[in-house]
Amino acid sequence: MNAPADPHAITSLTQLEALFGAVAAPSLQKEVDYLHPAYQALIQASPFAVLATVGPGGLDASPRGDPPGFVAIQDDRTLLLPERRGNNRIDSLRNLLVDPRVALLLLIPGVGETLRVNGRARITTGPDILQRFSMEGKPPHCVIVIHVESVFFQCARAIQRSRLWQATPPGRPDVPTPGAMLQALTAAAIDGEQYDRELPARQKSTLY
Repeated sequence: MNAPADPHAITSLTQLEALFGAVAAPSLQKEVDYLHPAYQALIQASPFAVLATVGPGGLDASPRGDPPGFVAIQDDRTLLLPERRGNNRIDSLRNLLVDPRVALLLLIPGVGETLRVNGRARITTGPDILQRFSMEGKPPHCVIVIHVESVFFQCARAIQRSRLWQATPPGRPDVPTPGAMLQALTAAAIDGEQYDRELPARQKSTLY
């Protein structure tokens, strides 16, 4: 049975713009097509980003993180993002092979504003560039070279509403552990308790 049509669905740009109203001038003026020095300062302070890509299998958004400045500024229109070891799904990289479009959302702990970068990317394994991003003597698998097309900061309302940077009580919140999730998702083919016991040491030894 087909679901009934939503009589309140927004289906046109005219409806959408009427719902939200006009864009404030600063929201348009803050968008530029290069890495302004003010934006470079945010990039250099950020230890965490979310990388979004698109490919034949759909969309992907995945976390990236390292010490602040891990997203390196090559020039005012180029960013370098090292691709370190993970779970080897390489969803983002698979997408880049067929569609170079990327988006980055950079966050800085304690700062409400986030930085959004849109552009096009390619993957390189040049020896010099890999060595530049070595950590603990280990280079990344590859580096994503991003040609910047659009940059702007996002206002702090989402961070303020979520209270993301407010102090949290010690200990893990009451949510499933990785082992518990895997045990549930695999009908207990994976022993969740064993997975959780071994995970901290495995992560520490394979961080880079």
